[in-house]
Amino acid sequence: MATILDSRSEAETGPEAVVVRFAGDSGDGMQLTGGQFTLSTALAGNDLATFPDFPAEIRAPQGTLFGVSAFQINFGSASITTAGDAPDVLVAMNPAALKTNVSDLKPGGLIIADTGEFNERNLAKARYDANPFEDGSLAQWQVLAFDISALTLESVKPFGLGNKEALRCKNMWTLGLALWMFERRREPLIDWLKVKFAKSPVLADANIAALNAGHAYGETAELSGPLHQIAVAPAPVPDGLYRTVTGADAISLGLVAGAQLAGLPMFFGGYPITPASAILHALSKLREYDVTTFQAEDEIAAISAAIGASYAGSLGVTSSSGPGIALKGEAIGLAIMTELPLVIVNSQRGGPSTGLPTKTEQSDLYQAVYGRNGDAPLPVIAARSPADAFDCAIEACRIATQYMTPVMLLTDGYIANASEPWKVPDMATYEPFPATFLTEAQEGGFKPYARDEKLKRPWIKPGTPDMMHRIGGIEKEVDTGHINYAPANHQAMTEIRRDKILGIARDIHQAVDQGSETGLAVVGWGSTYGPISQAVRRARAKGQDVAHIHIRHIWPLPENLGELLKGYDKVLVPEMNTGQLKTVLRDQYLVDARPLNKVSGQPFRIREIEDAIDGLLT
Repeated sequence: MATILDSRSEAETGPEAVVVRFAGDSGDGMQLTGGQFTLSTALAGNDLATFPDFPAEIRAPQGTLFGVSAFQINFGSASITTAGDAPDVLVAMNPAALKTNVSDLKPGGLIIADTGEFNERNLAKARYDANPFEDGSLAQWQVLAFDISALTLESVKPFGLGNKEALRCKNMWTLGLALWMFERRREPLIDWLKVKFAKSPVLADANIAALNAGHAYGETAELSGPLHQIAVAPAPVPDGLYRTVTGADAISLGLVAGAQLAGLPMFFGGYPITPASAILHALSKLREYDVTTFQAEDEIAAISAAIGASYAGSLGVTSSSGPGIALKGEAIGLAIMTELPLVIVNSQRGGPSTGLPTKTEQSDLYQAVYGRNGDAPLPVIAARSPADAFDCAIEACRIATQYMTPVMLLTDGYIANASEPWKVPDMATYEPFPATFLTEAQEGGFKPYARDEKLKRPWIKPGTPDMMHRIGGIEKEVDTGHINYAPANHQAMTEIRRDKILGIARDIHQAVDQGSETGLAVVGWGSTYGPISQAVRRARAKGQDVAHIHIRHIWPLPENLGELLKGYDKVLVPEMNTGQLKTVLRDQYLVDARPLNKVSGQPFRIREIEDAIDGLLT
């Protein structure tokens, strides 16, 4: 859904930002609840960032600690770049949700809990020795505990649902209370429920009744203490058309836009894997834009089909996560050897092996830059936020088609699943980069591996008259493309492929430092942008000599980055791995980059980076 927002300058009372976390069992609908609350918040004009956090199990045992699903949203009247360090409000639908999340709640924060789930059996599953509402363990927080289960059953009683179906409306009752609490409109949610349950009007009516009952409870219950309405003013934004996007949405739209700017049909070959599957799902709905989607039988078939599509004159695209990228490795080498355009999206997750399928990490940088046999260079781009993924996808398409090379685009589980407002761009402001195909022999005869000033070889569609040539993974002869094992030829071709990729550095944006030009540089990439930018802003507000440099092009690195880094006394590199970009920076520029590493499956908190800055500057 998109909405028109007008710029606002009038100040309103209320907090600048609020962080709310919905948590419950995997079957409690917390992701849906959070998603719909996000929609209502976007329509209210707030800036926002979200963090869906759910277990890897398709359906973990009900009520257990490892089956808890949570959704956090940070929304406010100012610029929001992270999902928030600690919640102000925790909605806990069962004991396990409370147990796993309450330690993150701010001191004095509000707990809203369903006492109907706090029975002896569920308390035991959550490893509580006593009911936390009775033993004083929650004294540092405000607590609003009441029987949401019973109130939900009462609200849907007229519709004749069974007990199990009726309790599935709990999330809508809770959402109704949250909408009242933060002064959100119900009408868009009611319209959505009618569409969602169009084939089952009884379920639509029951969920709407639960939503309205939760809202009415807030309006009419005579409660003292923590339950009150909180007004969060709209954020000032430029005029325009806005919608919320996840990283997967933005990448899908960006790939389509990139193919259109290149003047090419797009072929997407994929295989389901968390958290990359959403890209396949999104692109399958965009066939009217000359997009073909293919769900292959495995990762190797998916990328091989995409390479074949590029050979035939389409823009081939594939996506996966770390384990799938490993399986695609030999085929990526084939695309490098044949020098065909290909976009490879890696939505990183915790590893190695199966690892943490639903948790975020940035641990595939080495894999992206170095992870193939032989000297097999390719450009690597990293998106910094869900909205930024749109432009990064276009950039990946541009480089792939203008340099005849596969390109890897890195996101991660956080970016893929999180959402934020996105101003729908005017595509007329984007410069086209039309792909060209060789249809006539060059001067001096047909040479399928002749080079232009970028060292790019020509793109030749199969079947072009008089232009039959060899294609495949065996080393090619300079210019002719014939098979050639000669030592001097392999040396020359390896250097050409290397120099072509390194030359892309002249065709990308220079690195920019935000803040001071000496002192400490905090260097980041990918989804660390939000917490780094906020931590640096706070540090500069305290008078500290610190700057933020965020890198979009991981390989080749921006031409001016080395000179920029050497102007600082210290360099700090926060990343969600054990120090991969830090190692690349040390290798390339011989700078004493210091690591700040986190591999917990969770994004950085602003406070963690702020503490590291303090530690280096004191």
